[in-house]
Amino acid sequence: MASRKKDGDNQILRYDDVVLRRSDLGILRGPHYLNDRLIEFYFAHLASSSASSGAVLLVPPSISFWLANCSDSQSLREAADPLRLPDRSLVLFTVNDNLDVAAAEGGSHWSLLVYCRETSEFVHHDSCTGMNLWHAQRLFRAVSGFVGAGEPPQFVEGFTPQQTNGYDCGLYVLAIAEVVCNWFVSGGRGCAKRDERWFTAVDKEVDAVAVNKLRGEMLKLILNLMENK
Repeated sequence: MASRKKDGDNQILRYDDVVLRRSDLGILRGPHYLNDRLIEFYFAHLASSSASSGAVLLVPPSISFWLANCSDSQSLREAADPLRLPDRSLVLFTVNDNLDVAAAEGGSHWSLLVYCRETSEFVHHDSCTGMNLWHAQRLFRAVSGFVGAGEPPQFVEGFTPQQTNGYDCGLYVLAIAEVVCNWFVSGGRGCAKRDERWFTAVDKEVDAVAVNKLRGEMLKLILNLMENK
């Protein structure tokens, strides 16, 4: 039993600053809740394939979690300043319902918080509506003062397809994040329909079928990167 646990924890891939382990493949092969590493990996993948010249920032889950739960104002500023939030047009944060900063891989639900400079809004996408609202508002209050917006940013709930099980929340976060990034890169910014934002694209492209497909695509991507390293 100990040997299997050790084997499952072996490093299989380093992608930018993200280290994936063999156990992560098992998460993708089975219908399991995504961990921080897999979400950070796909955020890094989206960032590397985005031609946004630094205008879009996908914040790693560990940093988003620290920003939301940091109680010291000086430490919060030290964590926020390197992100250069005033220089970004779009910032994507993960939201997790874990409240114990000492508990690694804690929590049981993921959602997405998107800051859009053009509309001066933080848009929350939750595939289980209401479950992460308090946690998202906590993160919003922590970071809204660092974006350097001309007018105080607002918190809004965005249209979000709803998950049909208890484990796909992380995949909904990634699927919606990908849609938002593609919307921005393809010229979605500047859209005259302020109320539409990227919501129409999310409605068309994200559902249970797309999310299940993404799980397989992530597994294939990691295996291909392992073969080519």
